[in-house]
Amino acid sequence: MLFTMNTLRTYILRGWTILTLTVCLFAVPLFGAPMTKEDREHLLVHFEMTTQMVAEQVHGLSPAQLEYKVSPDRWSIREVVSHLAVAEPDYWRDMQKALKATPDMKEKKSAATDADILWYGIDRVVHTKTGGGHERVDTYKDLGKALGKFQALRATMIEYIKTTNDDMRAHSFGDREVIDCWQWMLEISTHAERHVQQIREIKNDPNFPRK
Repeated sequence: MLFTMNTLRTYILRGWTILTLTVCLFAVPLFGAPMTKEDREHLLVHFEMTTQMVAEQVHGLSPAQLEYKVSPDRWSIREVVSHLAVAEPDYWRDMQKALKATPDMKEKKSAATDADILWYGIDRVVHTKTGGGHERVDTYKDLGKALGKFQALRATMIEYIKTTNDDMRAHSFGDREVIDCWQWMLEISTHAERHVQQIREIKNDPNFPRK
């Protein structure tokens, strides 16, 4: 009888062990792989760079310089920063929403390379018209408030980049021109870089106020 009970206990323990391993194996596909070290570093460096660039470009500017427009239909420097403060929260929310969806990039192909998205921040030969409510550049009439809003969210996004285990490459972003979520996160930063270029263009205008 003792032999029988010991044998029974052994089979029960083996059964639980097999069941536990089976659950673990089937659970693995439900969780994505974390970002690679390279992807994390590339995002972090770019976000830190563009956050600093925006602050540096507006530092010490006078009210006249902040409100100067190259032409009536163009934005001032203050309006550019206001645009970033309005747009980036929407971009951030959109990405968080996309990450909650089922991973689907195995069935899709990104419409852009990482290099394409990096180039978007540098090349301003083609100007695009802002929409989606992000053209409301008078939301922040005070530069300090706009910059503070921009920097506060940037701190949140930078902390996310440092600590997240989300598999951003596995989730698609967008409907018509699909990219992955990692690329969209990068595009948030290159979008800001693009507007840094715009600020530099304003400051290089011959009629830009000297003080």
